[in-house]
Amino acid sequence: MIIATRASPLARWQAEAVSSLLASRGINTEFQLVTTEGDRDQSRQIQDMAGEGVFVKEVQKAVLEGLADAAVHSAKDLRSLPTAGLNLVGFLERGDPRDALIANHLDRIPEGGVIATGSARRRVQLLNLRPDLNFVGLRGNIKTRVEIAQGDEVDAVVVAMAALDRLGLTELADQIFEPDQMVPQVGQGAIAIECRDDDHQTVESLSQIVHDLTGRCVTAERSYLAELGGGCELPVGAYAYEEEGTLHLDTVLASVDGSTVLRTQHEGQDPILLGAQTAQELLASGGYNLLAKGGDNA
Repeated sequence: MIIATRASPLARWQAEAVSSLLASRGINTEFQLVTTEGDRDQSRQIQDMAGEGVFVKEVQKAVLEGLADAAVHSAKDLRSLPTAGLNLVGFLERGDPRDALIANHLDRIPEGGVIATGSARRRVQLLNLRPDLNFVGLRGNIKTRVEIAQGDEVDAVVVAMAALDRLGLTELADQIFEPDQMVPQVGQGAIAIECRDDDHQTVESLSQIVHDLTGRCVTAERSYLAELGGGCELPVGAYAYEEEGTLHLDTVLASVDGSTVLRTQHEGQDPILLGAQTAQELLASGGYNLLAKGGDNA
C-alpha cells in the first residue's frame, strides 16, 4: 500500500504509525511524500488559512489521481466537510489532545509578556487567562518553534502536546493546559486516514487499524465545526470524550479580538447529532452575532 503524506518529521511519524499497524497485519507499505500549499506558503498565519485544507489538499490529490492508495493527515488539518471521491475511513487512537507552553509557565511570564502562536483559538483563550499578554505570529515545524522559544524575542511558544510526545520532546513542555482551560482544536492529537471511496480493498485494510472511540469523539467535534460553517474564520475549538458510555463535548467560539468568548458543554450518544446540536445552541446564544461581525471584519 502506498501512503501519501507530507514530508515534515511529524507527518512522517504519523505515516509510519499507520505503516507499523498495517505491517502487524501483513500489509507492506511505502511512502509518497507530498509538498502542500501550507508548506510552501510560510507568509500567512495558520488562523488565516482556517477551513482551506492547505495542509491536506495535495495529499488527497495524490490519492485521487492514483499516485497513492491512502492519505495520512493530522485530523485537525482536515476540512470539516468530506472530500468528493474520498472515504475518511477513521483515525488512529488519539494522542494527547492538549496544548502546551514551552520555555515558560503562564504564571511566570512577566506582565505584558509575549507569546508566539499562529492560532487565534490559542490566543483568545490565553487572553482570557491573562488579558495583559501580547502575541506574535508563528510558523514552521516543531524544531523551528522550539528554537524560537529558546530565543530572546518571546517569553513562550504554544504547541500541541501530541507533537512534542511524538517527536520525543515531551520534557520541553513547561505547562500543559487542560481542555477546560484551553479547548483544543477540532481533531487535535488524532491521525486521520483516507482512501478512494471506490477502493474497497484498501477501505477494508484500513478499517482494521482505526480506533472506534477516537472516531466517535472526532466525529462529534467535526460535526460541531461543520454546523458552524466549514469556512468559519473565528477562533473555534471542540473536544469530545466519553465517560460511562456517554459522549461529552466541550466547545468554544470567540470573537477575533477575544472580547467575547462563548463556551458550552453538552453530552449525548450520537456524535453527529451532539456536534450539530451543540453548535446550534452556541449560535443561538450569541454565535450568530459573532459570525456576522467576523464576516464584516473579513
